[in-house]
Amino acid sequence: MRRVAVIVLLSITAVTAADKDKPRFAPGPAASYPSHQTLDKITIAAVPYLTDAETATAFGKLNPNKYGVLPVLVVLENGTGKALRLDLRAEFVTADGKHVTALSPDDVQHLNGGAKAPRIGGGPRLPVPLPRREKKGPLNVEEIDGRSFGAKMLPVGERAFGFFYFNAEHEPGSRLYLTGIRDAASGQDYFYYELPLLPQ
Repeated sequence: MRRVAVIVLLSITAVTAADKDKPRFAPGPAASYPSHQTLDKITIAAVPYLTDAETATAFGKLNPNKYGVLPVLVVLENGTGKALRLDLRAEFVTADGKHVTALSPDDVQHLNGGAKAPRIGGGPRLPVPLPRREKKGPLNVEEIDGRSFGAKMLPVGERAFGFFYFNAEHEPGSRLYLTGIRDAASGQDYFYYELPLLPQ
């Protein structure tokens, strides 16, 4: 019995030590990013993560861009004085106006990274067809789901953040189109947000 207790204790210690080695992902205030916007006392920032150094802060050694997936961080701050209900819908808008709907974290985790979406001319990858799904792809890591934007309510004065994922390639002039913010009490919709996707 004593041996089992020692093994369990050592296992817990090892997990705790491993967690301490992982970098903590802590985005700054929305206004600290080049692409931010304030409407109706809601401040939102949109940040494309492109380079290995940028993606390492959130996804470790994985850079989703290498597999045709663009992660975009959204930081949302509630200065309205009212609680907000969030049913966010995000779209990547190309420089020439094409809209690409965000992928679910589950879809991202099951993409086969070997097959990228086709390119047309010199523009971004098109959202269709998606690479085929597989059980153990290179994007099947816990950070993809764990770092995704999942907040459904945002209390007064609070901040929420997380990633949206797109089967797209960043290009100058691309934007993030965001809807689905409501007053929690009345259900009234707030205006849409459209932010340029500027590199950090």
